[in-house]
Amino acid sequence: MTDDPFRHHPRLRPLVTPPEESRFYRFTLAAARKMLAAGGMTGEHFHTEEEREAERIAFMAGHSGDLWVFGYGSLMWDPGFPFSEVRRAHAAGVTRTFCFVEDGGGRGRPEAPGVMAALDRGDGCEGLVFRIAAADVATETYHLWSRERIAPCYLPAFVTAETALGSVRALTFLADHTAPMIHPDLSWADQVRYCATGKGVLGTSLEYVEALATHFDELGIDDPLVSRLLAEARAYPAAPAS
Repeated sequence: MTDDPFRHHPRLRPLVTPPEESRFYRFTLAAARKMLAAGGMTGEHFHTEEEREAERIAFMAGHSGDLWVFGYGSLMWDPGFPFSEVRRAHAAGVTRTFCFVEDGGGRGRPEAPGVMAALDRGDGCEGLVFRIAAADVATETYHLWSRERIAPCYLPAFVTAETALGSVRALTFLADHTAPMIHPDLSWADQVRYCATGKGVLGTSLEYVEALATHFDELGIDDPLVSRLLAEARAYPAAPAS
Protein backbone atom coordinates (compact mmCIF):
# COMPACT_ATOMS: atom_id res chain seq x y z
CA MET A 1 0.00 0.00 0.00
CA THR A 2 1.98 2.99 -1.27
CA ASP A 3 0.17 5.61 0.80
CA ASP A 4 0.83 3.87 4.11
CA PRO A 5 2.66 6.42 6.35
CA PHE A 6 4.65 3.53 7.88
CA ARG A 7 5.72 1.99 4.58
CA HIS A 8 9.41 2.53 5.36
CA HIS A 9 9.17 1.40 9.00
CA PRO A 10 6.10 -0.85 9.46
CA ARG A 11 7.25 -1.99 12.89
CA LEU A 12 6.89 1.56 14.19
CA ARG A 13 3.12 1.47 13.68
CA PRO A 14 2.22 0.19 17.17
CA LEU A 15 4.77 2.54 18.79
CA VAL A 16 3.36 5.79 17.41
CA THR A 17 0.17 7.18 18.91
CA PRO A 18 -2.48 7.79 16.21
CA PRO A 19 -3.10 11.56 16.00
CA GLU A 20 -6.77 11.31 16.89
CA GLU A 21 -5.84 9.42 20.08
CA SER A 22 -3.17 11.91 21.14
CA ARG A 23 -3.73 14.47 23.87
CA PHE A 24 -1.82 16.86 21.59
CA TYR A 25 -4.19 16.47 18.62
CA ARG A 26 -5.58 19.90 17.78
CA PHE A 27 -3.69 21.22 20.81
CA THR A 28 -4.50 24.75 21.99
CA LEU A 29 -3.58 27.11 24.80
CA ALA A 30 -6.94 26.41 26.44
CA ALA A 31 -6.25 22.67 26.33
CA ALA A 32 -2.85 23.20 27.92
CA ARG A 33 -4.30 25.26 30.76
CA LYS A 34 -6.98 22.64 31.38
CA MET A 35 -4.37 19.86 31.40
CA LEU A 36 -2.14 21.62 33.91
CA ALA A 37 -5.06 22.75 36.06
CA ALA A 38 -5.81 19.07 36.64
CA GLY A 39 -2.41 18.88 38.33
CA GLY A 40 -2.84 22.10 40.29
CA MET A 41 -0.57 24.21 38.04
CA THR A 42 -1.48 27.59 36.54
CA GLY A 43 0.71 27.97 33.45
CA GLU A 44 1.28 31.66 34.15
CA HIS A 45 4.53 31.55 32.16
CA PHE A 46 2.78 30.69 28.89
CA HIS A 47 3.16 32.82 25.77
CA THR A 48 -0.03 34.53 24.65
CA GLU A 49 -1.94 33.30 21.64
CA GLU A 50 -1.01 36.48 19.78
CA GLU A 51 2.72 36.07 20.48
CA ARG A 52 2.82 32.50 19.30
CA GLU A 53 0.77 33.06 16.19
CA ALA A 54 2.79 36.11 15.12
CA GLU A 55 6.00 34.09 15.45
CA ARG A 56 4.57 31.13 13.53
CA ILE A 57 3.35 33.24 10.64
CA ALA A 58 6.65 35.10 10.36
CA PHE A 59 8.74 31.93 10.58
CA MET A 60 6.70 29.95 8.05
CA ALA A 61 6.31 32.84 5.60
CA GLY A 62 8.89 31.51 3.15
CA HIS A 63 7.69 27.89 3.19
CA SER A 64 5.58 26.21 0.50
CA GLY A 65 4.55 22.62 -0.19
CA ASP A 66 4.71 19.63 2.14
CA LEU A 67 6.46 20.12 5.48
CA TRP A 68 8.85 17.72 7.18
CA VAL A 69 9.07 17.84 10.98
CA PHE A 70 12.07 16.37 12.83
CA GLY A 71 11.25 14.57 16.07
CA TYR A 72 13.97 13.77 18.61
CA GLY A 73 11.87 13.33 21.78
CA SER A 74 8.16 12.84 22.43
CA LEU A 75 7.26 13.71 18.83
CA MET A 76 8.80 10.35 17.90
CA TRP A 77 6.00 8.40 19.63
CA ASP A 78 3.29 11.05 19.92
CA PRO A 79 3.51 13.57 17.06
CA GLY A 80 -0.08 14.72 17.59
CA PHE A 81 -0.64 15.59 13.91
CA PRO A 82 -1.62 13.57 10.83
CA PHE A 83 1.33 12.67 8.62
CA SER A 84 1.64 11.00 5.24
CA GLU A 85 5.13 9.53 5.72
CA VAL A 86 7.66 8.85 8.46
CA ARG A 87 11.36 8.10 7.98
CA ARG A 88 14.32 7.51 10.21
CA ALA A 89 16.60 10.54 9.91
CA HIS A 90 19.92 11.99 11.01
CA ALA A 91 19.91 15.76 11.57
CA ALA A 92 23.30 17.41 11.14
CA GLY A 93 24.60 20.15 13.41
CA VAL A 94 22.39 19.36 16.39
CA THR A 95 22.42 16.92 19.29
CA ARG A 96 19.97 15.51 21.83
CA THR A 97 20.69 16.67 25.37
CA PHE A 98 18.81 16.35 28.65
CA CYS A 99 18.95 20.01 29.62
CA PHE A 100 15.20 20.72 29.80
CA VAL A 101 14.26 20.85 33.50
CA GLU A 102 10.52 20.29 33.66
CA ASP A 103 8.95 21.81 36.77
CA GLY A 104 5.80 23.25 35.18
CA GLY A 105 3.55 20.26 35.81
CA GLY A 106 4.06 18.19 32.65
CA ARG A 107 6.63 15.62 33.83
CA GLY A 108 7.82 17.38 36.96
CA ARG A 109 6.87 19.95 39.56
CA PRO A 110 8.82 22.59 41.51
CA GLU A 111 9.27 20.26 44.47
CA ALA A 112 10.28 17.31 42.23
CA PRO A 113 11.53 18.48 38.82
CA GLY A 114 11.70 16.16 35.86
CA VAL A 115 14.08 16.22 32.92
CA MET A 116 13.37 15.88 29.22
CA ALA A 117 15.34 16.04 26.00
CA ALA A 118 16.02 19.24 24.11
CA LEU A 119 17.81 19.74 20.83
CA ASP A 120 20.97 21.83 20.92
CA ARG A 121 23.81 22.61 18.55
CA GLY A 122 26.12 19.64 18.23
CA ASP A 123 27.51 16.83 16.12
CA GLY A 124 24.31 15.21 14.88
CA CYS A 125 21.12 13.60 16.17
CA GLU A 126 19.17 10.49 15.21
CA GLY A 127 15.39 10.73 15.13
CA LEU A 128 12.37 10.61 12.86
CA VAL A 129 10.99 12.98 10.24
CA PHE A 130 7.25 13.18 9.61
CA ARG A 131 5.80 14.64 6.40
CA ILE A 132 2.74 16.88 6.67
CA ALA A 133 0.79 17.34 3.43
CA ALA A 134 0.85 20.87 2.01
CA ALA A 135 -2.89 21.32 2.48
CA ASP A 136 -2.53 20.66 6.23
CA VAL A 137 0.60 22.73 6.96
CA ALA A 138 -1.12 25.90 8.17
CA THR A 139 -3.51 24.03 10.48
CA GLU A 140 -0.98 21.59 11.86
CA THR A 141 1.79 24.13 12.45
CA TYR A 142 -0.71 26.22 14.40
CA HIS A 143 -1.27 23.31 16.76
CA LEU A 144 2.41 22.36 16.76
CA TRP A 145 3.32 25.91 17.84
CA SER A 146 0.68 25.62 20.57
CA ARG A 147 2.55 22.57 21.86
CA GLU A 148 6.22 23.45 21.33
CA ARG A 149 6.06 27.23 21.84
CA ILE A 150 3.55 27.32 24.65
CA ALA A 151 6.22 28.70 27.00
CA PRO A 152 9.81 29.99 26.72
CA CYS A 153 11.86 26.87 26.10
CA TYR A 154 12.48 26.23 22.40
CA LEU A 155 13.07 28.26 19.24
CA PRO A 156 11.86 27.16 15.79
CA ALA A 157 14.52 26.25 13.24
CA PHE A 158 14.99 24.35 10.01
CA VAL A 159 17.61 21.59 9.89
CA THR A 160 18.86 19.30 7.16
CA ALA A 161 17.89 15.70 7.91
CA GLU A 162 19.43 12.81 6.02
CA THR A 163 17.20 9.80 5.31
CA ALA A 164 17.65 6.60 3.34
CA LEU A 165 15.71 8.25 0.51
CA GLY A 166 17.68 11.50 0.51
CA SER A 167 17.94 14.68 2.52
CA VAL A 168 14.98 16.81 3.58
CA ARG A 169 14.62 20.25 5.11
CA ALA A 170 12.78 19.78 8.36
CA LEU A 171 11.19 22.00 10.97
CA THR A 172 12.35 21.42 14.52
CA PHE A 173 12.66 23.29 17.81
CA LEU A 174 16.03 24.08 19.40
CA ALA A 175 16.83 24.77 23.05
CA ASP A 176 16.56 28.46 23.93
CA HIS A 177 19.47 29.14 26.28
CA THR A 178 17.75 32.27 27.59
CA ALA A 179 14.74 30.27 28.80
CA PRO A 180 14.53 29.43 32.52
CA MET A 181 13.70 25.77 31.81
CA ILE A 182 16.89 25.20 29.79
CA HIS A 183 19.96 24.29 31.88
CA PRO A 184 22.91 23.49 29.57
CA ASP A 185 25.18 22.92 32.57
CA LEU A 186 22.84 20.58 34.46
CA SER A 187 24.99 18.05 36.28
CA TRP A 188 24.78 14.38 35.43
CA ALA A 189 23.71 13.58 38.99
CA ASP A 190 20.74 15.93 38.66
CA GLN A 191 19.83 14.53 35.25
CA VAL A 192 19.64 11.05 36.77
CA ARG A 193 17.74 12.20 39.86
CA TYR A 194 15.22 14.25 37.90
CA CYS A 195 14.68 11.41 35.44
CA ALA A 196 14.10 8.98 38.31
CA THR A 197 11.74 11.13 40.38
CA GLY A 198 10.05 13.67 38.10
CA LYS A 199 6.30 13.22 37.62
CA GLY A 200 3.43 15.35 36.28
CA VAL A 201 0.16 15.26 34.35
CA LEU A 202 1.88 13.82 31.26
CA GLY A 203 3.50 10.99 33.25
CA THR A 204 6.99 10.48 34.62
CA SER A 205 10.36 11.52 33.25
CA LEU A 206 11.41 7.88 33.48
CA GLU A 207 8.55 6.84 31.19
CA TYR A 208 9.65 9.52 28.74
CA VAL A 209 13.19 8.16 28.53
CA GLU A 210 11.88 4.59 28.36
CA ALA A 211 9.78 5.53 25.32
CA LEU A 212 12.86 7.00 23.65
CA ALA A 213 14.83 3.82 24.32
CA THR A 214 12.01 1.67 22.90
CA HIS A 215 12.08 3.58 19.62
CA PHE A 216 15.85 3.39 19.43
CA ASP A 217 15.76 -0.37 19.93
CA GLU A 218 13.24 -0.74 17.11
CA LEU A 219 15.23 1.47 14.74
CA GLY A 220 18.62 0.06 15.65
CA ILE A 221 19.83 3.39 17.00
CA ASP A 222 22.71 3.25 19.48
CA ASP A 223 22.43 6.26 21.79
CA PRO A 224 24.80 5.79 24.75
CA LEU A 225 23.45 8.88 26.52
CA VAL A 226 19.87 7.60 26.58
CA SER A 227 20.98 4.08 27.52
CA ARG A 228 23.12 5.30 30.40
CA LEU A 229 20.49 7.74 31.70
CA LEU A 230 17.80 5.06 31.63
CA ALA A 231 19.97 2.49 33.40
CA GLU A 232 21.07 4.87 36.16
CA ALA A 233 17.60 6.34 36.66
CA ARG A 234 16.11 2.85 37.03
CA ALA A 235 18.76 2.06 39.61
CA TYR A 236 18.20 5.32 41.52
CA PRO A 237 16.87 4.55 45.04
CA ALA A 238 13.75 6.71 44.68
CA ALA A 239 12.88 5.65 41.13
CA PRO A 240 9.14 4.96 40.74
CA ALA A 241 7.96 1.64 39.35
CA SER A 242 7.16 1.85 35.64
